[in-house]
Amino acid sequence: MTVSDKDLALAAANGDRQAFAALLNRVYDPMFRLAFRLTGSKAEAEDLVQDICAALPAKLSRFRGEAKVMTWLYRIVVNAARDRFRRRASHAKAAEGWGDWEIARRAVEEEQAERADWLRLAMNALTPPELRETLVLILDGLSHAEVAEILGVSEGTISWRISEAKKKLKAMKEAEA
Repeated sequence: MTVSDKDLALAAANGDRQAFAALLNRVYDPMFRLAFRLTGSKAEAEDLVQDICAALPAKLSRFRGEAKVMTWLYRIVVNAARDRFRRRASHAKAAEGWGDWEIARRAVEEEQAERADWLRLAMNALTPPELRETLVLILDGLSHAEVAEILGVSEGTISWRISEAKKKLKAMKEAEA
């Protein structure tokens, strides 16, 4: 008999190290895939998920079992990615005027981004960020209801965001042609 994610999470919250290891074994890859899609960077996704895993024992004490474990964890990943983007934007703003070093650093980042595949670039270009977050979660196989719960919006909003994201991606593709 397979132990459910919920049972593992609740046992881990009570200090069961084997349950925590088993849970981590199940959820690490999906969390990493989501983080990668949100950040567009393998290194950034690895850092993000490692930070979440390090904080997970403390966070599990707040898991009430009302949502699916993956839904709860996806919300943590989305929030952590949002926090990173906000910090990155703050750092970029603070770095304005740093001269040639900052210009060279940004040029390297742009060059790396140009080498990425089209879909990743298009996904990263989707604005507002809520469209990207929504599409990433849907592409990860979650239902509209699950995505709505993770992002704290209605299912109708999820449907609208998907429609908007499709329109914007189509426009980007046509602009390249």
